Amino acid sequence: MREVRAAGLEALALATQLLRRARLADPEAGLWEAADLQWWWRSPRRSDELEQVFWLDEEGPGAGVVLTEWSRAWGCDPLVVPGVSPAEIWPHALARIEELGLEHVETLARDDDHELRGLLAGSGFVAEDDSGGITWLEAERRPEVVPPPDGFRIVDRTETGDEPHPMRRRNGAQVEARLRQTPLYEPGLDLAVEAQDGDVAGYALFWLDPVTEVGLVEPMRVEDAYQRRGLARALLTEGIERLARRGARRLKVGYGTEAARALYTGAGFRVAVTDRTYRLTAA
Repeated sequence: MREVRAAGLEALALATQLLRRARLADPEAGLWEAADLQWWWRSPRRSDELEQVFWLDEEGPGAGVVLTEWSRAWGCDPLVVPGVSPAEIWPHALARIEELGLEHVETLARDDDHELRGLLAGSGFVAEDDSGGITWLEAERRPEVVPPPDGFRIVDRTETGDEPHPMRRRNGAQVEARLRQTPLYEPGLDLAVEAQDGDVAGYALFWLDPVTEVGLVEPMRVEDAYQRRGLARALLTEGIERLARRGARRLKVGYGTEAARALYTGAGFRVAVTDRTYRLTAA
């Protein structure tokens, strides 16, 4: 494979090709969908200008190392298609970490990915206490749509596009402009639930990849003051219904808390794999 370097939206396009190729080769391999990385694009980061490295063969991108600046650490994600070992690119990932002088680096690994976990342990990464997982649901087995309780309504950005985006508080004023730069973002799948006074009680973003026919839920949030009213269930069922009607055959959502896992499994999603964050701290 030949090495290619790219930054910004060009790097995002290569990562999208790579992750689509991986998903088409294996229905549940890896951790990420192309839409995950497009969601990561929602806020400006120093890593936007960083050259990411990919390896291409005659079919396109087959491996890559993506470094992403997060608030508490840099993320390091080795991406490979089935048949390519992460050990082939891991030395490059370590070299880039050292070259950039990154002091805190995190990598998410599946609990069943013994090869990557071995590479992480051998490189000084330590498992964090947090754990999460990935759930899947066949679209034909999706639950019926549950309407929001009285006094609330679900809207999307085709209806509320002239209003400030509900995710701006946590993701910055540029969040909608950044999302619209990504090819998989659809305003009709960008949902919020509003109270009668117009207050945003929660939001959820749904992504359809027409190439893989996978629908992704990322993110989903109900504000603390509106918890335990059935709003999350209403958002979830409405969103996955829209995904199915647009052509999604399989639906995916990750979780990081027990409450989130219970919400998704209660809607019929099955836990396919668990995962954990591994952290490297410079001496």
